[in-house]
Amino acid sequence: MNDLKEDFDSLVAKTGLSDGVDRRDFLKTALGTGFAAAVMPVAAQSVIKTDAAGLSVGQFSVKVNGQDVPVYRAQPEGKTGLPVVLVISEIFGVHEYIADVARRFAKLGYLALAPNLFVREGDPGKYQSIAELQKEIISKVPDNQVMNDLDAVVAWAKANGGNTAKLGITGFCWGGRITWLYAAHNPQVKAGVAWYGRLVGDNTPRTPHHPIDIAAGLKTPILGLYGAKDGGIPVSTVVQMQDALANGKSGSEFVLFPDAGHAFHADYRPSYVEADAKEGWKRCIAWFKTHGVA
Repeated sequence: MNDLKEDFDSLVAKTGLSDGVDRRDFLKTALGTGFAAAVMPVAAQSVIKTDAAGLSVGQFSVKVNGQDVPVYRAQPEGKTGLPVVLVISEIFGVHEYIADVARRFAKLGYLALAPNLFVREGDPGKYQSIAELQKEIISKVPDNQVMNDLDAVVAWAKANGGNTAKLGITGFCWGGRITWLYAAHNPQVKAGVAWYGRLVGDNTPRTPHHPIDIAAGLKTPILGLYGAKDGGIPVSTVVQMQDALANGKSGSEFVLFPDAGHAFHADYRPSYVEADAKEGWKRCIAWFKTHGVA
């Protein structure tokens, strides 16, 4: 608990947050705020804080089969006809890091939307360990449910100032895998950027396909940003995916960062590799511009 207090105090000093904020709020208050319990203590000294100046930010919900799915939204204030980017979270849900990524896109002129794709299964922010979170939340989320939720978010964007002819998707870890799958699911997606998403796995009723299974038929160009030192995603699986993609015509590419492990873009975690995160972000933005998401 002392470590948590120190990290909170450091983040207050770094970002200008009010020290009057309850420390429980540092963990979780609402969609797009706080940090998940399973990632404590936060590496506060490297946390990036993107302000909302010139932006319109907030939360709305889309209804999917009777379920309200909350979505964090960030966009340039007063603008319409915006290119749309879906920001898909890690297993920790739509917490402060994911909201900040959405604001980074908004600063560049995008309508950025980060949906809470775990809303039916529970709050991933409250679990104290990754193992518990995987068991209680992630293992229960079916891919087809995620695809339907994202379809509803895209429909909302089209009806609310977004130009879905310029639709992109990016995701981190769990969201990286979803990035590959949704690009195969929805032909409206112009391009995607997958950050260290799992490429192979067991085919089950909940996860009937993995990126390796859809690679040959993929038509959307995906940029895969992966770490060579990722203990959970061996380089051999990246090679497998490259070979599978070679049989198709998507134009997808990989960048393998030799000094990075998993979650190298996550600035609030010890896994953060600043140089590779910045290079990956630069390549992400360039990829979207090259493929009509800008």
